[in-house]
Amino acid sequence: MRIRPAFLFAATFWAAAALAQESAPTLQIVWPPQGATVQLGADPERAVGVVVQSNYRLLAAGQCGSDTRCGHIHMKIDPEGDTCNLPGRPYNSMNSDFGGELIKARFGPCPSPVGTHVIGILLADDHHKPILVDGKPVTGLVKVTTR
Repeated sequence: MRIRPAFLFAATFWAAAALAQESAPTLQIVWPPQGATVQLGADPERAVGVVVQSNYRLLAAGQCGSDTRCGHIHMKIDPEGDTCNLPGRPYNSMNSDFGGELIKARFGPCPSPVGTHVIGILLADDHHKPILVDGKPVTGLVKVTTR
């Protein structure tokens, strides 16, 4: 039995396409960019909109159903500590109420809202558990200066 080159090419192409569809979860902050200076909001929360991008569907918590490539974002400002978290919460913000690519970074709870900060985001599943790749959570970080 002889396998034809065209068949081998098609099989290789199909396998590559299948792998691409099941690529590892990704997450990044699109705005603000690394090193940006951003103006704090005039509201009591001193909020700034953060735009994220992921190859996961970002929906409100509990809305993913059987879609295993679906979740939402947990955010911490200055994630090495807890000083910018909302009172009584282990985070600063989430998009679990509405989903989508826009998250509100609330700098108001920070001891010093103005200054250099790191915005950290984490991809979580429909039940608030971190999505892991090779045992590590899928995250994104950007350093910004607020004024």
